[in-house]
Amino acid sequence: MSLSTPSSARARPVGPAADGGVTGWQSAQARSGRGRGHRWRAFMWSLVYPYRGNRLLLTLPGGIVIVVAMGIGAAAYNTANNILFIALSLLLACLMFNGLLSWVNFHALSWRLRAQPPFRAGRDHTVSIELHNGRNVLPVYGVWFEISATGEKRPARLPLRERLDAQGTALLEWTLRPAARGRLRIELLSAGSLFPFGFLKKLIGSELKREVLVWPAPVAYQRHPIASWQQAGRMEPSVRPGHGGDLLALRAYARGDSHRLVHWKASARLRRLMVRQYAAETQQGFALWLRTSAAEWPRAEQFELLCSVAATMAEDLFRAGRLTSVAIDDEAPLPVRRMHDLERFLDRLAVVKPSVQSPPTSPGAPSVRRANVLTFAPDGARGVAAYVDGNKAATA
Repeated sequence: MSLSTPSSARARPVGPAADGGVTGWQSAQARSGRGRGHRWRAFMWSLVYPYRGNRLLLTLPGGIVIVVAMGIGAAAYNTANNILFIALSLLLACLMFNGLLSWVNFHALSWRLRAQPPFRAGRDHTVSIELHNGRNVLPVYGVWFEISATGEKRPARLPLRERLDAQGTALLEWTLRPAARGRLRIELLSAGSLFPFGFLKKLIGSELKREVLVWPAPVAYQRHPIASWQQAGRMEPSVRPGHGGDLLALRAYARGDSHRLVHWKASARLRRLMVRQYAAETQQGFALWLRTSAAEWPRAEQFELLCSVAATMAEDLFRAGRLTSVAIDDEAPLPVRRMHDLERFLDRLAVVKPSVQSPPTSPGAPSVRRANVLTFAPDGARGVAAYVDGNKAATA
């Protein structure tokens, strides 16, 4: 899996959340345990016994300040010099003020993880973190988030490079490129800040995660000039609107419709003009049948290529209006009438694995026709060939 560098993250203003800013949001206060009682009591208790993921770490500049403070304190004690005691007090006050402001910086700050599928292997996708500053006066400075995905050893850091004003929102975007199909888990690990002086590092643990399916990567394939690709065959009605002979549905009259399409009986019953909508006539379609026998596909690389070829050809046939149904092994064929049906098939291809069972000799349901059935078989040691009714139709 290839991930972009943290410098690719950027913040930009966005509109208010569609869900009212509640669903899917997380904040430091939500994890601080308000159920323990008064929030100030819970805050003081969290300083003594921090909840899981909440850490306050000392940085190198902070360590230097403590060492200098110890030296000034020893000198002030030995010399009884009031100026040294004042300098010691200022250093200790800076440390305490740093810790207090780091807590205030996260107060009323909430965030959520956004990852919009579908994801495709080998393509760049944007994963974003949406921030909302719920305070009425103070802005938020110097916050970063650590995010990781399945297969990554080191998480990426997304910094908030600009000030987030009160009641403002922003997006931190991360470019993610999945390397292979399957289930991908995206997890927001923590939020951190060095604000204001950099003496202390404030870390807030996060439990936000999202699991998405990664579809097979699209591949290039070569079609062979066989009669099955070019022949028109008999014309079949499609579920898409068109000018065929089969009635698909009735719809309200729109300006420009022919008066010959008006359905007078339905118009009189509904008291408004209704017109007939006929199904379009398309060329004879293909039924895609994928067999995943481990005996037929012993090589993992060749099986991955099979999934990519099947996904690519299914999309191409669907765009051409020639994909009638899809089936995997002995599962019942799934008719493909709309985009949702194709997406269900691609979701299955994202997680399908070689089957230990022997491949069936024919599709498992009689609804899949033997004519124009698109199947796949190994082509040498690494390639994949597609066959239509026993004739080699494409190779990859």
